[in-house]
Amino acid sequence: MIKIEVKDSSLLAFFQYEFLFLHYMMKTEYNVIGVMSGTSLDGVDLVYVTFNSDTEWEFDIHFTETVTYTDSWLNSLKELTSFSLERIQQIDIDYTNYLAEIIWKFIVTNNIKKIDAICSHGHTALHQPENDITYQIGNLPQIAKLLKLPVVCDFRVQDVEFGGQGAPLVPIGDQLLFAKFDSCLNLGGFANISFEHNGIRLAFDICPVNIVLNYYMRQIGLSYDHNGDLGATGQINKDLLKKLNDLSFYSKEPPKSLGLEWVINVVLPLIDDYRLSIKDVLRTFIEHTAIQISKILNIIPLSSVLITGGGVYNSFLIQRIQSRTNGVVVIPSNEIIEYKEALIFGLLGVLKLRNEINCLSSVTGAVKDHSSGKIYLP
Repeated sequence: MIKIEVKDSSLLAFFQYEFLFLHYMMKTEYNVIGVMSGTSLDGVDLVYVTFNSDTEWEFDIHFTETVTYTDSWLNSLKELTSFSLERIQQIDIDYTNYLAEIIWKFIVTNNIKKIDAICSHGHTALHQPENDITYQIGNLPQIAKLLKLPVVCDFRVQDVEFGGQGAPLVPIGDQLLFAKFDSCLNLGGFANISFEHNGIRLAFDICPVNIVLNYYMRQIGLSYDHNGDLGATGQINKDLLKKLNDLSFYSKEPPKSLGLEWVINVVLPLIDDYRLSIKDVLRTFIEHTAIQISKILNIIPLSSVLITGGGVYNSFLIQRIQSRTNGVVVIPSNEIIEYKEALIFGLLGVLKLRNEINCLSSVTGAVKDHSSGKIYLP
């Protein structure tokens, strides 16, 4: 055996990554853990999944879990946009360690042995693509050292550097894993949609959903409005509804994306000016959400719409969307409803390891399709 000693660390890293890409490109089966934390602050979603690429991409979900945030973390994450960059950077270190603990416990609890990589979105702290800024905490190299496993993460930064919105990133997964549906609608912190148009994938954020609804429910000591029951008892404030629908974001052409900052600086102050009861706020905002979503669904000629995300459990919201659109709404299994984004970030990580496109310029507005994300080795 010939032993080659490489003293130049940059050259060593080059050979490591070249070998890594070759190794993963030769495989057809990948066992990964997808990790996602969304703007609705429900918690950290984890999914252990096997992807197979023999002919077309298929998946088999083995284990799932959502780890609810502690009050301390919930308060920190809610206030991220108001912190200084220095404080966010310190929180980034703490959150990276926190994610590593959560992931490791998930591995041990489920006795997971085969892991090709951890594929993690992290949590969005800042998202201002118009200012070339996007920052997801929990994506520091330390996470790979703590877990002693390859980690693929930080998927948004490169797209913003290429002039894109850095979002949404899920549509490549919609295209590869859920192509039998005409469109995929996600009702998370924000509503976003993905669909094929003239042979290319289009996608964009539509409006806030749970990020606003849950914010007002927390004011009365609850995490969310079960089935939309409280919202259903409220009255629509027509003046507020009109002002919400007239917000300039809705007249912009895609690609476009939303961030927490816009909700805090624009949406919440507008709602609070009316001093409404919580049930009336919920009722008005549910109608606003249904109007904005149905407006998009009715513009594009679609017959089947796959709906996922926590907003699916707000049956009153689903009812209001259905009442305004002609499309057939498809509600999948709870596993897909709750973990579709974590699942797809697992796929994004696999595509990055294969050095294949995982970010579509037709979706984000970047100058080109590209393979986005960072790979950290333990």
